Amino acid sequence: MESNKQWKEGSRISALIVDDDAMIRKIHKAMLERLFNMDAKTVNDGKEAVELYRCGANFDIIFMDKEMPIMDGHEATKELRGMGVKSLIVGITTRADGKDTEEFLGAGSNYCFEKPLDRTKVEQVLQDHPHFTT
Repeated sequence: MESNKQWKEGSRISALIVDDDAMIRKIHKAMLERLFNMDAKTVNDGKEAVELYRCGANFDIIFMDKEMPIMDGHEATKELRGMGVKSLIVGITTRADGKDTEEFLGAGSNYCFEKPLDRTKVEQVLQDHPHFTT
């Protein structure tokens, strides 16, 4: 069943999935493409996400894992915000202790959710954002 969420202007939503786990990347990509008709791209760590933006890439939403080698999620979020990136950033973490949430939000993330990312969490992001409509 496809979601009827889309940009008000009718274009497809672009998403970047940043996670060091290949299976998580595959699952999140399939979910975003099938359920939300998004154009989804994946990278292995925060440094790759930052480099994509430095090379001119842009995405509507970034789904950012917390714990990754090379550059973790809150560091990458902080770097992206420092570069002026306005994309929605959704932090994804395995820890529900509050510290990860504080770090993500402090770095400039718009949201922080506990893994796994699921339809309800993505719908919350879409419903809360004024550029999306049903």
